Amino acid sequence: MDEKFKYTVGQLVEHQRYSYRGVVVSRDLSCQASSEWYEGNLTQPEREQPWYHVLVHGGDHSTYVAEENLREDTGGEQVIHSLTATFFMYFTEGRYVPREGVSFPGTGA
Repeated sequence: MDEKFKYTVGQLVEHQRYSYRGVVVSRDLSCQASSEWYEGNLTQPEREQPWYHVLVHGGDHSTYVAEENLREDTGGEQVIHSLTATFFMYFTEGRYVPREGVSFPGTGA
């Protein structure tokens, strides 16, 4: 299943349009958000592609982003977010190591 995803849990990413950076905390093979949420989104990327829950650096929120809107963040700097310790054990070599048995709310992974 991993070959369908460009990014892994714990990987640092940047939003191509809005330029914020963050860390992938979970992922879905396609958009699992409600039609209301999707239609209220400023952009409507294709639903049938991988989507990622991202903890946003410097904030206390997460975003739900289509794969086409992300790029790898190669800066190697940690993401400052109140939930990183909840989902990740530690940061090493430019990525976070996920905690076993902990999943993002509303997801299985």
